[in-house]
Amino acid sequence: MIEALLSDEKVEVERALERACEWLGDELPDELFQPALHAVLSGGKRLRPLLCVVAYRACGGRTGPAVYDLGAAIELIHAYSLMHDDLPCMDDADLRRGQPTPHTLFGEAVTARAGTALIPAASLWALTASDALGVGEAVSRRIVSDLNRAAGAGGMVGGQALDLLGEGQHLDSTELDRLHGMKTGALLTASLVIGGLAAGASDTAIAGLESFGRGIGLAFQVTDDILDATEVAADLGKHPSDGLHNKSTYVSLYGLEEATRRARVLAEEATEALRGAGIDAPALMSLASYVVERKR
Repeated sequence: MIEALLSDEKVEVERALERACEWLGDELPDELFQPALHAVLSGGKRLRPLLCVVAYRACGGRTGPAVYDLGAAIELIHAYSLMHDDLPCMDDADLRRGQPTPHTLFGEAVTARAGTALIPAASLWALTASDALGVGEAVSRRIVSDLNRAAGAGGMVGGQALDLLGEGQHLDSTELDRLHGMKTGALLTASLVIGGLAAGASDTAIAGLESFGRGIGLAFQVTDDILDATEVAADLGKHPSDGLHNKSTYVSLYGLEEATRRARVLAEEATEALRGAGIDAPALMSLASYVVERKR
């Protein structure tokens, strides 16, 4: 089921990203557009827009191009975060998704500015998609607010700061969960909540999506750490960097066997949160399984 879902939905997500990039070409000067285009269209799992679309459908939304555009806005934020994470002043990565990272092609300063430009661009694109969905002004404001909170100091930016501060330190489970709950989990959770909001979901359903997002966000990161410890760069499409920067990981904290068990438990708890909120969504539950069973 999940393979067919991912294949079919990713086609629509890629089309939406192409629409977003066509719009970006008019919004950004070419100097910034080219590195942004490289980052956005260089492939990837597209998990965040998929979560948005599937949550939207699970909460009663009728699928059409506009909800994929909404998911594309979230992916623009994800692309910005990867552009910045890979910079020499951050993780100093030269490979991402099997391709050269933007700063190796366009330079560090230009890539930093292009990544930053994607943040307001994503907000504008989310507003356009929200208008097309007819969700109303209040919901549009909430969608853009949640998107920016996930990207900001309480989410990805704050998580990256904790990540850099944690280099060379042995973080405990609480510290590691907080770091990755912000750096990885915040945008995954926002993807689900934004999909639910666009569909007019109840407060109970939104709370269930939030709990589900927090669970799979941590499960995703635990699995990333497992893959970094067990796979080679050619299979991952990137060079694992945590060991090079002496960062704490779930594998270094728990060991490989316990980290694997923990990822599965987190995914199971996430699906229970959905059931507890009365959300019957086999596709979301399959995505939870995919998060811990993926190979890259």
